[in-house]
Amino acid sequence: MSELCLDTSSATKVALVRDGIVLAHAENDSTRRHAESVTPLVREVLRSSGVDGPLAGAGITSVLVGTGPAPFTGLRAGLVTARVLARAAGAEVYGASSLDIVARQALDLLPPDAQVVVITDARRHELYWARYRAEGPDDVRAVEGPQVSAPRTVVNAMRELDALLVPAGAVPDHAVDALQQVPPGPEVTLDPSVLVRIVASRLARGESQRLGTEPLYLRRPDIQGQPTAAL
Repeated sequence: MSELCLDTSSATKVALVRDGIVLAHAENDSTRRHAESVTPLVREVLRSSGVDGPLAGAGITSVLVGTGPAPFTGLRAGLVTARVLARAAGAEVYGASSLDIVARQALDLLPPDAQVVVITDARRHELYWARYRAEGPDDVRAVEGPQVSAPRTVVNAMRELDALLVPAGAVPDHAVDALQQVPPGPEVTLDPSVLVRIVASRLARGESQRLGTEPLYLRRPDIQGQPTAAL
């Protein structure tokens, strides 16, 4: 069973997993060139795994994609690519929040009862964030969020919580001073292959409704002006 995993919520990242083993991984660190980089990265991963032909004969059983939250353009590139690839391969397509991925990676490194607040840069001097606890050994449950807020709001929300802060990558410059006031958790860089564990866990529990590929924008595109409720 082969699963193609991708995420474009920040950098563009692609992995191919077969029977739980990561065969290949590729990424582009740019946070603004998703549409140009995602397809070449998919091709690189497939070639590295010995797949050099039509997707329909590549044995890919599912395509897994991070659904954000993230800005409009980059996130859309990943989701559209995942849907097209799944159709070409005759495979299922499943999605999960990119914050879920980071939360699972962090909770792997912490005691079973730990809680984490995962953040990522939302630009406009704001953060995307959600609070998580583990749900079994391979999944997570969002206790609060995801939402988009100013860094100070995240700090205020964490004051009464026994939770650790986990940035998905480097803390954005605009949030460094505020977030120094909350306890740090493990340093984690998003690994799209973790989607395999999350998706398998939710399917096993009959929770396919949690695996849709609807994007988590949490606000309108930048050209629209001020943040609004989720679309």
